[in-house]
Amino acid sequence: MVGTMAMQLPFIRASRMTRTAPHPVGEPCTDDEVLLDAPDARLSPALVAAARGDHGPAAGLLLATRAAAEWERRDRYVTRLAAFARSRPEWLDAWLATAPQDPDALLVGAQLAVDRAWQSPARAEALREVSPLITAAARGDQRDPVPWRLALDHARGAQAGHTYFEELWAAAVRRAPHHYGCHVAALRYLATYWHGSHHECFDFADRAAQDAPADALVQALGVRAAFGYLTDSCGTEVPRERLDAAADRAIALSPLLPATDPWPARMRNLLIYVLVRLERWPDAAEQLRLNGPYATSFPWDQVSEDPLGHFLRVRDDVRAAAAGEPSGHPRSERGGRVRSGDH
Repeated sequence: MVGTMAMQLPFIRASRMTRTAPHPVGEPCTDDEVLLDAPDARLSPALVAAARGDHGPAAGLLLATRAAAEWERRDRYVTRLAAFARSRPEWLDAWLATAPQDPDALLVGAQLAVDRAWQSPARAEALREVSPLITAAARGDQRDPVPWRLALDHARGAQAGHTYFEELWAAAVRRAPHHYGCHVAALRYLATYWHGSHHECFDFADRAAQDAPADALVQALGVRAAFGYLTDSCGTEVPRERLDAAADRAIALSPLLPATDPWPARMRNLLIYVLVRLERWPDAAEQLRLNGPYATSFPWDQVSEDPLGHFLRVRDDVRAAAAGEPSGHPRSERGGRVRSGDH
């Protein structure tokens, strides 16, 4: 039994659609070159085909991730495809009609149903109604942790109790002990049900990182906990050194992931946010260099109605600070409370 299986949650007692090309590392990009939520080279053709009503490339992409056990990428692709289907569902409807038992189609359909239910005024009730879709997706491939990440998110929105959540958590980490999405879902549940429990969130993130490989996305879980703390006015104060340690873990991870690539951009955007709040300007500038032209809606949409514009302003601030120049933007823009839309 792997180490993470012994790791207890603290409450357990006992886009823009475009074809992307590599951006030279270190070359500054203009504002017009910055892309918001750009798909990577594998996802882009699937989205283009879906826009034409063709689900074939999406089916092939998800089948490939499942066959190769690329669970992190699979999770991201499922989320992006479901988001696309919210406004253009015809291709997914055709896929489900053609292959109603396809594990990949079932998973995208379940993600879409949860996304829609999450926006309902009667969220808890709406989420309970889509529970059978998650169950069907989980039965599609017993190895796949992504339906269990979805189940964990669903449980939080449906206000499930700790015992039920613990059962889901055990099933999730049994399939993929270091899956980032499942760990984020657990961190969100903890933050929701123990509001202000930032020390417990950091403890959970630290244990997950200590048990994970150096190149696992879970190494950046502490930055997610830091973001929760920095954007929340509740809870006891977290020492500065703990925030720095979380950022340092993610900084060590970043060079191990592809540079100027859309896939790790979300992690780097989050890390940039935290580094800016900590006023670690040289480190933030280095992450901008590795990040290249890729802005992501999260985390900027949690603190601004204009995530791309906010990213560009922060980028200007970082460049100015790294060069020893005064910032032209008010620092108060970098704060704010997390909005409920990020589920």
